[in-house]
Amino acid sequence: MSLPITYYNDPVLRKKGKPVESFDSGLTELFEAMVATMHEADGIGLAAQQVGKALRFCVVDLRESPSEFQYVLDGRDNVPTDLFMPLALANPEITYLPGEPIVFEEGCLSFPDIRGDVERPSRIRARYQDLKGNPHTLECDGILARCILHEVDHLNGVLFIDRMEKKTVKLLEKKLKILKRRTRDALKTH
Repeated sequence: MSLPITYYNDPVLRKKGKPVESFDSGLTELFEAMVATMHEADGIGLAAQQVGKALRFCVVDLRESPSEFQYVLDGRDNVPTDLFMPLALANPEITYLPGEPIVFEEGCLSFPDIRGDVERPSRIRARYQDLKGNPHTLECDGILARCILHEVDHLNGVLFIDRMEKKTVKLLEKKLKILKRRTRDALKTH
């Protein structure tokens, strides 16, 4: 079962998520619904705020991504992605690792048809809990690092347009105003 995606200007997108405290069937159901929603929308990541919940929880699935990335999961490299993706990240904490920041064009399911360049660290370490509350450490680069950083930003109420250069946001201003108005009108009818 998929969930409705929240769009730009919905107040929940600016809310910091509350920590996940219950690692129960409810979290598993949320995970499954979020993964279905993400796949249905052809996304590679989705944060709880994007389905209307201010929770420190997100999902990532790069099994179909043509982009290359390196990763070490719990001290082991070459773990097949099918064994840990779709990835559930509860209460993630991010540490930037040494490396040159990279500028890359990003999109977001909460901003349909809006894309722009965002500079992000090239390598990160993510400490998080899985659906059972077990702790994990994932060191990664490339699209996996970028996707996790994008989703963790959502958990902190930060949007990818906040990370863009002002001149890039200016170029997107018309599209953003239209989306903002559509979201405002939709929220009024609910």
